[in-house]
Amino acid sequence: MSVHPSAIVHPAARLGKGVVIGPYSIVGEHVEIGDHTVIGPHVVLTGHTRIGSDNRIFQFCSIGEQPQDKKYAGEPTRLEIGDRNTIREFCTFNCGTTQDAGVTRLGNDNWIMAYVHLAHDCQVGDQTIFANNAQIAGHVQVEDWAILGADTAVHQFVRIGAPRITAMGAILLQDLPPFVMAAGNPAVPRSINAEGLKRRGFSPDAVAAIKRAYKTLYKSGMSLDDARAAIATESAAVPQLAMLVDYLAAPGRGIIR
Repeated sequence: MSVHPSAIVHPAARLGKGVVIGPYSIVGEHVEIGDHTVIGPHVVLTGHTRIGSDNRIFQFCSIGEQPQDKKYAGEPTRLEIGDRNTIREFCTFNCGTTQDAGVTRLGNDNWIMAYVHLAHDCQVGDQTIFANNAQIAGHVQVEDWAILGADTAVHQFVRIGAPRITAMGAILLQDLPPFVMAAGNPAVPRSINAEGLKRRGFSPDAVAAIKRAYKTLYKSGMSLDDARAAIATESAAVPQLAMLVDYLAAPGRGIIR
């Protein structure tokens, strides 16, 4: 373990083996940092925050601060960060609120670029990419392998399916289904990320089926219920479509369409 002399670490904070704390960083009383995580200079880690192993948090981040919610009254809510995440400069991650599960979560192997805001009660999965200045409001759910372009803004309570992608500057006001690429203000569906699916190991037949499902959902003129039923029929032969069928059945803010 290496703690710079100028860093301020509360005696009750729990630091794993091989942790590095950079100059002028502050680690609060209720913070836990897993093995081999590197905290850069001028980082503030506060709140009831648990950070896993092998993370890299760059300078000037604020991690675990109180939620930006007027209803928050000092409850001991939490922030949980998994393993092997890269969190670049000037990111702000807030703890949860008692109006939700009381915890904000970031999973494993995520690539979080500069100036990203992760608001209270967000639930982010694994292997996501948040480009510079992506802004995520409270209670948002982001599933595995999602990619948010630079300056993407996401309304509170929106669900973002996996895998999917937003273009730079997208303003997402409603739920974004799995496989769909979106762009614009407000964001609208553009296509599927066929190349990304191939890189992730989806077979040509599966990619073709997802393209047909996209056309059914967005080009056929069917109602949402009818489109979901048609996609469900095809999912018997193409299991990858099941996540889309389940997503469309779940309650939410309504999908972009």
